[in-house]
Amino acid sequence: MTARALLSVSDKRGVVDFARGLVALGWEIVSTGGTAEALRAAGVPVIPIEQVTGFPEMMDGRVKTLHPKVHGGLLARRSHPGDRAALAEHGITPIDLVAVNLYPFRETVAKPGVTLEQAIEQVDIGGPSMLRSAAKNHADVIVVVDPDDYPVVLEALREGSVGPKLRRQLAIKVFAHTAAYDAAIHTYLAHGEGRWPERILLALERRQELRYGENPHQPAALYATHEPGIRELEQLHGKELSFNNLLDVDAGLMAVMPWAGKGSTRIACAIIKHTTPCGIALGRTAAEAYERALATDRTSAFGSVIAFNAGLDREGAEAMRELFVEVVVAPAFSDEALAVFREKKNLRVIRLPTGEPAGWDWKRIRGGFLVQQRARVAQIEDEARWKVATARAATDTEWRDLRFAWAAVGAVKSNAILLARDEAAIGIGAGQMSRVDASFLAVHKARQQGHDPAGAVLASDAFFPFPDGVEEAAQAGVRAIIQPGGSVNDAKVVAAADRHGLAMVLTGIRQFRH
Repeated sequence: MTARALLSVSDKRGVVDFARGLVALGWEIVSTGGTAEALRAAGVPVIPIEQVTGFPEMMDGRVKTLHPKVHGGLLARRSHPGDRAALAEHGITPIDLVAVNLYPFRETVAKPGVTLEQAIEQVDIGGPSMLRSAAKNHADVIVVVDPDDYPVVLEALREGSVGPKLRRQLAIKVFAHTAAYDAAIHTYLAHGEGRWPERILLALERRQELRYGENPHQPAALYATHEPGIRELEQLHGKELSFNNLLDVDAGLMAVMPWAGKGSTRIACAIIKHTTPCGIALGRTAAEAYERALATDRTSAFGSVIAFNAGLDREGAEAMRELFVEVVVAPAFSDEALAVFREKKNLRVIRLPTGEPAGWDWKRIRGGFLVQQRARVAQIEDEARWKVATARAATDTEWRDLRFAWAAVGAVKSNAILLARDEAAIGIGAGQMSRVDASFLAVHKARQQGHDPAGAVLASDAFFPFPDGVEEAAQAGVRAIIQPGGSVNDAKVVAAADRHGLAMVLTGIRQFRH
């Protein structure tokens, strides 16, 4: 009996050559709709699906392959006498290969302005059904969901047969693909409910294996969701990325994100160590932004990851020549900048967009996940809720630096205090167990690097529970503070600021980063 293949694909990449290869090996091709038209146009002989089922494609293509003549041909066990008898009794021809890929649901819902009705029409029914039927019966049916596997299958057929190992690998890929497809549909519909769904389906694709995890004895790999983000990472130069590199890259992009995509001429640079900024600043050029961020803490910057919100030119790359850097990440690099970086063979150069990531924020805990809405930049910058709580209002210069400091402190590990002057951090207190210690550390780090805190502004990621943090800042000469407020001791904290003649702005929103 002539071997039969059923081809029905949305992504028509490579399908004509695949069909030609099958025909050359003596196979007959059954196909549907647009796939059949593409094959006929290329001169490939095709049996239309309606000739197999005895029914026309109907309901705008919603019903075409959901038929016993299709699924019987896929599910029949060739070694099972009862299945063979059923095929003969009902005139069903076995289908020996299925090549199917699905309606572009994820690509459709990623477009702006897509309606629910448009999204629903991209929910494939027949495709997943055929894939699952074929994958279930992969001992007898070759199933191909990825066009990149067409040459592999053809080569195996030319050599004689597709063996059990490859059949199983292809079937595994199918079940992973259909599971991810269903997860994408579920996620889209669940987001529209306006409440947390009862279940969240998380489908991850392995992007690369890593040398090791946080420590050399821990195996590790990078997986990505279907959302924009780390899957867009493009390594342009350097040795293999590590687990810790990727954590720091993500932290760096978070740090510069408040200044991304606004059409501003100001460039942001963040220097990251152990997932928190040790330097962050704005500049008119990438080189200036880097030099100002480096000045925050030159000692800690050794072996760092450096992130920018804008493209890097040669001048910016030259500025970093003398510092040992693990990774540089930016949305673009000039050829001249890359030429400079390539002089350091181990320096990793990463191109990755810096826009605000979509979807939810996940935190892993033992046996589960904590899931939250991302801290939106728009919420952080909502000055309509800000209020001056002290007798003295900030000057225009202080307001400029308070805005910078408030945007910057959200990237610092809690408890977080950031001192700033001229839109650059001059001292950062990160990850402390008490806020007064974070204030002390920020002042200490500033002085250690030769910065005078006098006249600087201070941002706190959460409220001051007691006046002691304000007292610490005032003694160092800080002149203005921005913080969320909301403590039962707010009145005492504001009174402490008034005693020292400080301006204090309350934002009404907290920026913890645990």
